[in-house]
Amino acid sequence: MPTPKFKPGQSGNPAGRPKDKTPATLLRKAIADDMPDVVRKLVELAKEGDVQAAKVLLDRICPPLRPQALPVVIETGSTLPETGGNVVTATLSGNVPPDIGAMLIRALAEQGKLIELQEMADRLQRLEKLLEARP
Repeated sequence: MPTPKFKPGQSGNPAGRPKDKTPATLLRKAIADDMPDVVRKLVELAKEGDVQAAKVLLDRICPPLRPQALPVVIETGSTLPETGGNVVTATLSGNVPPDIGAMLIRALAEQGKLIELQEMADRLQRLEKLLEARP
């Protein structure tokens, strides 16, 4: 049996990983050091009409706004499929945006899965009680 390379409980590198010497850390530091010059150059190019430079600056300063979903009113049915049908009808009629309709249908599908899991857990629990009650 070969002898182990290191003694148990003793580090193979007692000095540890060198701080701030990884390639990623060195790259980040170099970028950070040059950042004022880079930003100054981007501003200069944007002022000269460089659309890409202007876009880079605007994307960093004013990120695009995320769409805000407005509340929707959809009649809930007595069952999940009925409610799903109401969502589809509202979406097809233009009362609900298609992306919101799709999100609602996915949420209903997930709710259906949760209900199925709960029903299975309840059935399993009843079967286990019946088996325990057997002589």
